[in-house]
Amino acid sequence: MLVEDDPAKRRYEILVDDALAGFAQYLPRDEVLIFTHTEVDPGFQNKGVGSALMRGTLDQVRAQGQRVVPQCSFMAAFINRHPEYADLVTSLD
Repeated sequence: MLVEDDPAKRRYEILVDDALAGFAQYLPRDEVLIFTHTEVDPGFQNKGVGSALMRGTLDQVRAQGQRVVPQCSFMAAFINRHPEYADLVTSLD
């Protein structure tokens, strides 16, 4: 599974065997990414693709020195279950 940013589409995508398996949509605001929607293709659900997408996305956000606003309920729930990513969460002031 490969997670990569597609800035033109403003989303992180996860590929499984070169097929788009899911994405996490965002709105960029300076050094903050506001995540608004996450979607995993039905054919890839319940196979760990959503978790791999979140880990890959959040690891890349951290590496780039950015923060997240998880408006998407899927991302918010993932971060709640994985507190090692809680330091990436910020709010819009």
